[in-house]
Amino acid sequence: AVLFCTWLLLGSSWGPGPPGIGAAPLLTADYVLDDADGLGREFDGIGAISGGGATSRLLVNYQEPYRSQILDYLFKPNFGASLHILKVEIGGDGQSTDGTEPSHMHYENDENYFRGYEWWLMKEAKKRNPQIKLIGLPWTFPAWIGKGENWPYDYPHITVYYIISWILGAKQYHDLDIDYIGIWNERAFNSKYIKLLRYTLDKHGLQQVRIIASDRLWEPISFVLLIDSELHEVVDVIGAHYPGTKTVPNALLTQKKLWASEDYSTFNDEVGAGCWARILNQNYVNGNMTSTIAWNLVASYYEELPFGRCGLMTAQEPWSGHYKVEAPIWITAHTTQFTQPGWSYLQVDGHLEGGGSFVALTDGLGNLTIIIETMTHNHSQCIRPPLPHFRVLPQRATFYLRGSFYLVKTLQVWHSRLDFESANSSLFEQLHPVKVWRGSFSLDLGVDEVYTLTTLKTGRKCSCPVPPPPQPFPSNYKDDFNIRNPPFSEAPNFADQTGVFEYFVNGSDPGDHVFTLRQVVVQRPITWVSDADQTISIIGNFQWVNLTVTCDIYIEKPLDGGVFIAGRVDNGGIYVRRTKGVFFWVYADGTYRVTGDIAGEEVLMKGLSGVRHNTWHTLTLNIQGNSASGLLNSYPLWENVTISKPSNGWAAIGTRSFEFAQFDNFHVE
Repeated sequence: AVLFCTWLLLGSSWGPGPPGIGAAPLLTADYVLDDADGLGREFDGIGAISGGGATSRLLVNYQEPYRSQILDYLFKPNFGASLHILKVEIGGDGQSTDGTEPSHMHYENDENYFRGYEWWLMKEAKKRNPQIKLIGLPWTFPAWIGKGENWPYDYPHITVYYIISWILGAKQYHDLDIDYIGIWNERAFNSKYIKLLRYTLDKHGLQQVRIIASDRLWEPISFVLLIDSELHEVVDVIGAHYPGTKTVPNALLTQKKLWASEDYSTFNDEVGAGCWARILNQNYVNGNMTSTIAWNLVASYYEELPFGRCGLMTAQEPWSGHYKVEAPIWITAHTTQFTQPGWSYLQVDGHLEGGGSFVALTDGLGNLTIIIETMTHNHSQCIRPPLPHFRVLPQRATFYLRGSFYLVKTLQVWHSRLDFESANSSLFEQLHPVKVWRGSFSLDLGVDEVYTLTTLKTGRKCSCPVPPPPQPFPSNYKDDFNIRNPPFSEAPNFADQTGVFEYFVNGSDPGDHVFTLRQVVVQRPITWVSDADQTISIIGNFQWVNLTVTCDIYIEKPLDGGVFIAGRVDNGGIYVRRTKGVFFWVYADGTYRVTGDIAGEEVLMKGLSGVRHNTWHTLTLNIQGNSASGLLNSYPLWENVTISKPSNGWAAIGTRSFEFAQFDNFHVE
């Protein structure tokens, strides 16, 4: 509540030093924080997403102590980001932005609750913060769910069974209690399915699992909730993506919890931090949203994939141990270290007279936390939606504490200032406490700043050891996949872009190929984006130009089966269908091809190879400058193929279609 606004010359007040003589007058305004007439909405927490997809892929391959340090920065209370919520993808074997994540049920008669890394990540989060809330959401589904159709709702009882199995598996095999479950990321919802999901959750004793819908836009879910009382009863949270801090009237009329269930998605430099600071406050101030969840948790995927470094921090070099605690981590801490889910917002307008915003929260037990942000337009633009122009000015804010807060005498102060000139930002620094005199205090606010003022004394900024310096991917890399009990189902550093490549024990081969890597998705999944028609897993350094790739391959599909090795692979993620490179294919019918793309439309060379299925062969691809050659079982098969583009890219392995195939003794140099 703004009592008055006037222009005054700067006098003495708490805050940064006064401007010099002749400085422009400072805009001043008063704000009242009072709980006497009740509180605002209940705060549900700040979180981040692992998945949607494969965004944590490289994190699991970090060696200790670096992996634990990264996890501490994300989840450990009063340490770094101190997240309240972890949202993970329920892997569905399909491409979901930066890769595929494996399903717990590749096939109808298949269950395995140890695939992928989301189980591990949820346990690591819980280990550090037992109170963290867990959310599961599917982006894609295995093909058997749709019985041949690219749609998960034709047989809702099957989809419900699949999702319930994931929730029960989390508890049975990992002792993880899932708190919230979503419907289908950024795709259509189905009322019949949601009602059946609630009924089946209750039937299995999972009443504590809440339902979020629909992880897309505010509409049409809000309107449907208003006209369908049965659906209204079973949906607990309306989750909207990238709402631009705004909500819609129908969403408010439902009286449901409103969340920005996916937001941010912005390059994690200072502008990304400004975006995050602004929406963390203004999602509530403008839109009544009581939770904001960032995509993504940690940028642990090859940076040249789509949306590189759009995580709260960066950890994309497990081979070197290097990681970077980016500014958004400390912006998160301004809220998360001094609030908890279950606190309540105060009923205040929240807009600052000179631009910017503030929120105030209480635990109802006398504690008070105020978070203020003064992000300017050009320094806080998120990736989406477009941001209308606004102005932010230096200003003095005077806060009057009323009600149960009148007796507060001192507030702890934490401060960040984002510097866009010298990149010398001050992040999450503790300043001298502010004295509250007769229920009021004043604060001089510059632009692009964040302040937290709180009665809590628990805040902490970790000072961990400096991580190792960055290093490029090893220029000579081998993997024989000879690991009897792998800690994860996927081989280190391979990033699946269509299909799923898993460690495999080849019981029929007592020789050199007992432990292999196998592509296991044999039907096109219910997709979220345009997966390729071929499977592919990438690895290495995107800047590689001259390279030799060698791999033992085993085609399992007779007649029209086939596999490839590749170099200079230039694309992945949501753009995987348009991937170019140098692809060396061999097929079960005894032929080979060299193509300039994964789709096989640009044929550079073809001929006979004599390769057959159910036999191991060794392929070698050598790319030097504008020329490529290929060997089969160490003998030249083709040579002097001219390569014009791409000029650089990753190495890769893959299959002609969704088919079983095995790979062994991979080597790239």
